[in-house]
Amino acid sequence: MSTAAQPPRTGQISIPIDPSRRPDVLLRRRAPEGHQINAWWLIGGFVGVSAAIIGLVNFFPGG
Repeated sequence: MSTAAQPPRTGQISIPIDPSRRPDVLLRRRAPEGHQINAWWLIGGFVGVSAAIIGLVNFFPGG
């Protein structure tokens, strides 16, 4: 019986990189290939956030 340690295995391992599973991406959804977001979603989001900020600023007196 041999007590010598076996040499480490150093073969190459291919790890597929899935961009939707990166830890630095929050709430990313997998979309079909070639899919582009409609520009109206971005415009509506901008208008909505702007309206919310203006509404909140109106609560502060003096100005």
